[in-house]
Amino acid sequence: MTTAKVYVSKMGAEKMLVPGKDIIFKPNVYEENQVINIVPDLCYQEVFGFGATFTESSCFNYAKLSPKNQETVLEALFDTEKGLGLNFCRTTINSCDFATERYIYVTDDDPSLKTFSIERDLETIIPLIKAAKKRSKDLLLFASPWSPPAWMKDNKKVINGGRLLDEYYQTWADYFAKYFEAYKKAGIDFFGCSVQNEAAAWQTWESCKYTAEEEGIFVTKHLRPTLDKSGFKHLSILVWDHNRERLLERAIGTFAVPGAKDDIWGLAYHWYSGDHFFALDMTKKMFPDKPLILSEFCYSEFDITDEAPSVHSGWKEAENYLEEYIDNFNHHMSAFCGWIMIGDLKGGPYHDRVVGCKAPIVADFDNDKITIEPIYYATAHFSRFVKRGATKIGVSYFSKDIKATAFQNPDGELILIVLNKTDKETDIFFRLKEKTAEVTLAARSLSTYVI
Repeated sequence: MTTAKVYVSKMGAEKMLVPGKDIIFKPNVYEENQVINIVPDLCYQEVFGFGATFTESSCFNYAKLSPKNQETVLEALFDTEKGLGLNFCRTTINSCDFATERYIYVTDDDPSLKTFSIERDLETIIPLIKAAKKRSKDLLLFASPWSPPAWMKDNKKVINGGRLLDEYYQTWADYFAKYFEAYKKAGIDFFGCSVQNEAAAWQTWESCKYTAEEEGIFVTKHLRPTLDKSGFKHLSILVWDHNRERLLERAIGTFAVPGAKDDIWGLAYHWYSGDHFFALDMTKKMFPDKPLILSEFCYSEFDITDEAPSVHSGWKEAENYLEEYIDNFNHHMSAFCGWIMIGDLKGGPYHDRVVGCKAPIVADFDNDKITIEPIYYATAHFSRFVKRGATKIGVSYFSKDIKATAFQNPDGELILIVLNKTDKETDIFFRLKEKTAEVTLAARSLSTYVI
């Protein structure tokens, strides 16, 4: 007999991820309406994991928590049984906008990099990473820079875009190597890195622009050879790390550089410019051996319109998160890595920008209180059940308001995740080969089925 355990989160419920009554699959080949098909014989991409970013702001907030709340946060984010089990996370090389201030790892005008030091990261970032590694034994990390030092750039600023000067390409590659060497000395290894966060963006905060060709040249002529010579041949390199609407054209431009396809492992992208899921399909069609990684996504305080914008998220954001995950996985994504882990009551701290963003955990330091937000549970419906090494399998559904995606874990169990955006309880069927199961979806609900 084929059965499935179910875990449900509902709008307005006091508790999320609540176990429901097991469902039973029975022989039935005739059911045709209101059906979600699960097709384990059709295999797509491998799943590498789920994560968020060790921004200085999150690590700073963690350090301010009471010991009791620190333990609660560690369990909530990294525990593989009781929490999210985050295992595919990002760090920043130099500061990003979600740091307490701008900083770099060298003094001004030091092309020899003799002053390079990650001493600042030893204060809050590295302690949180080490605490996370104790909870998540298979934690993979990749690093991304927001900007080289100002003296390496044509605009002489770490903010406002600008570009890396040709004469500093090698120095900047050496900077990457020193970062990984320093972290290794601190006991932390990496899976990989991206060349540049948001490689086509002019931002009021730390930013640097590359053309597609420039990213390819930097990797093939400088970054890949430097990492190899420095003992980091194992590090995987990602490019683009920006919105998916231009993912295909950037991939075409970068991979046109001789040697780039061999030296670049995968493509990273963000969600900030609309759906464009077919861009993922086209990119995967043209470059089938390059994994697609959603490397950043979040809501700012004012992305969801309401009467009182807040750092706290609501059910609408949770639904949007789950729908985003479903659509990305159904269009070849192999991993997702969100933005900040822990926000304060202003959605920060941050600098050089006017608003913060919504985090899965919000800290109220004055009252020694933390809040687990609805968007946390959207992630949990995936990360707690879909294991590293799982395979995305075939799925089809009948409505734009009831969406689904499915996986097969390495141990053979099947995971089906379903979103019901409608305001009514809905009776449907799941079909698995020659069997079907009758299922009632709660109104405005997120559900995970372990088959």
